[in-house]
Amino acid sequence: MLDYAALSALCAVVREGSFERAARALHVTPSAISQRVRLLEERVGCALVVRGQPCLATDMGRRLCQHVDRVQLLEQELQGALPALAPEGPARVHLPIAVNADSLATWFAPALSAFAAQAPVLMDVSVDNEDHTTEWLRRGTVLAAVTATARPATGCNSRALGAMRYIAAASPAFWARHFQGGVTPGSLALAPSLVFNNKDALQARWVRRLCHRHVDLPQHTLPSSQAFVTAALAGMGWGLHPQDLIAPLLADGTLIALVPDTPLDVPLYWQETRVASALLDGLSRVVQQAAQAQLQAL
Repeated sequence: MLDYAALSALCAVVREGSFERAARALHVTPSAISQRVRLLEERVGCALVVRGQPCLATDMGRRLCQHVDRVQLLEQELQGALPALAPEGPARVHLPIAVNADSLATWFAPALSAFAAQAPVLMDVSVDNEDHTTEWLRRGTVLAAVTATARPATGCNSRALGAMRYIAAASPAFWARHFQGGVTPGSLALAPSLVFNNKDALQARWVRRLCHRHVDLPQHTLPSSQAFVTAALAGMGWGLHPQDLIAPLLADGTLIALVPDTPLDVPLYWQETRVASALLDGLSRVVQQAAQAQLQAL
């Protein structure tokens, strides 16, 4: 039989990032957490946590954490059906998901807030590029994710959400300074662009489609959707912004499209672990409804 007290300790260490914070979350001593994790590692015969700042799960540790997440969902389901098992009501369960930053900054956060307000959950949201969130599912780090990958990860279902529309935009002063002679491969190679991180290929994709070839772009790195907008308004660079996020700024002229009528649509999908859970099904319905209302139809 699995030792669920030890598994809970492992999950707390991974979720909180340290043995000390895990101990506070579970209302035990750090030495108790350390002993439980050590005994669990001895039982399975391999390391489950990489000790550091923060502590990280190994591959086997992630698999065990995913198992605990699934068990908690099933227990919550059972408590809902048999209230006598939980006289104070179903306990809140941690629900780990991954989402891209631009979705979180626009259509996803309101949907998530509405769901969390009425469901017995504590949301654990990780942010990554939409081309890479599927890897979180493959590693067992999350139970569901917004991703750009249609093909489902092993053990998951995949549902189309719609396409997020991006507009390449900059301030009028930046455009006049760098693109007065036109938006060309030469001008793009000199004008600073904005990227979220080294995984962000949106600007390069837009340029390749516009110019029909690769262009090396000078880049500022800003890992925040809101910072993208602030930097563009300040004339720091140009970038691909979610249309919904900058629509008012385009309307009043404080930002302008680099080239009119050249949006970039990025298809998005919702992938969820195959587990019989009304809670996860409910989240999926809320996400799909929000996406249908806000995203472009595929």
